[in-house]
Amino acid sequence: MTTLIKNIQELLQVRETSIPKVSGTNMRHLPTIKNAYLLLDDDTIVGFGSMDDCKNIDADTIIDATGKLVLPAWCDSHTHIVYAGNREQEFVDRINGLSYEDIANRGGGILNSAEKLQNTSEEDLYQQSANRLKQVIAQGTGAIEIKSGYGLTVEAELKMLRVIKRLKRDFSVKIKATLLAAHAVPTAYKNNKTAYVDLIINELIPRVANEQLAKYIDVFCEKGYFNLTDTQRILEAGTMHGLTPKIHVNQFNAFGGIEVAVKNNALSVDHLEELQDADIKHLQQSNTMPVALPSCSYFLSIPYTPGRKLIDAGLPLALASDYNPGSTPSGNMNFVVSTACIKMKLTPEEAINAATINGAYAMGVSNMYGSITRGKKANLIITKPIPSYAFLPYAFGDNHIETVLINGVKAN
Repeated sequence: MTTLIKNIQELLQVRETSIPKVSGTNMRHLPTIKNAYLLLDDDTIVGFGSMDDCKNIDADTIIDATGKLVLPAWCDSHTHIVYAGNREQEFVDRINGLSYEDIANRGGGILNSAEKLQNTSEEDLYQQSANRLKQVIAQGTGAIEIKSGYGLTVEAELKMLRVIKRLKRDFSVKIKATLLAAHAVPTAYKNNKTAYVDLIINELIPRVANEQLAKYIDVFCEKGYFNLTDTQRILEAGTMHGLTPKIHVNQFNAFGGIEVAVKNNALSVDHLEELQDADIKHLQQSNTMPVALPSCSYFLSIPYTPGRKLIDAGLPLALASDYNPGSTPSGNMNFVVSTACIKMKLTPEEAINAATINGAYAMGVSNMYGSITRGKKANLIITKPIPSYAFLPYAFGDNHIETVLINGVKAN
């Protein structure tokens, strides 16, 4: 079935040829066509251009986008949406003066979520996660990475990954799975972290790889969690089993994690709220995508990733939500884009590039998602009538989305 979207006020992120990412000063350029049309054939983009060239195009379905913008759906490369329950009490605790570290030290944080997840059935976990996925799709997300990491036992981690696999089967949105068993040290291994790392390496990674439950391997490389030696061991083991590294790093401390990530050919390094000049030099010599998570900084009141510094150094930057129950209980990428502009001083062009084509790169799908390019999947946002694309981050409290198309079909 063919679909013609016509009279588009402005068609955003138009790329005649497929590119994997944009970097540095190129992030300030967002290619667009005004008074445009877009032609879809089933789930694929097959044509676009000026309405002046649309006179003889027929289609089975016609959508009139007068006064509206059309752009690629957001590509959210960092989420933890498979979790059980919530942690609103910890939110109140932080308001009352406790730090993220204080809460973790008394059994809260990741360990709190792990206990809830371990005691939740796989079916219940699926239903909770499916509801969250439906919500973020309605908010414009068309490709999403989902991590494990709230299981912290072999069986609970596998349960999370099986839920992700079921979500991939039941939803047409693009989903990538990541093994993040090294998210925190379980209480049972509190005094023997090395034994837990051994368990991840010797039992969990081989099982995940054998059952093809994940594409990526991740580590929370942070003081009090997993050090450089732990990170190196886990990444090496994951790589040996065909898992590509993606790393949580430099959230609270900068102590060499980015160098380890680059040496292991990590696809992305995520968080980067703390950044040193040496980190930038390592990234400049790599193909690793820096990923900022501004909603996390907003929610925890911690520094924002110095995105301006990264871009001005000639690097690319991606934006993601970090949707999770403890530090970012929201997967709204529209808010992420706005916050990047307001708090990180990205231009609207840079923020949209970061949340589309560069987000796709950070989850390994920029060959098929993240831009308006012939042959790519028709995962699209059609806005309500708005004056310009700068209005998207400017009017941050409003919902500007009228329709989301996933594989050319309106999302429910």
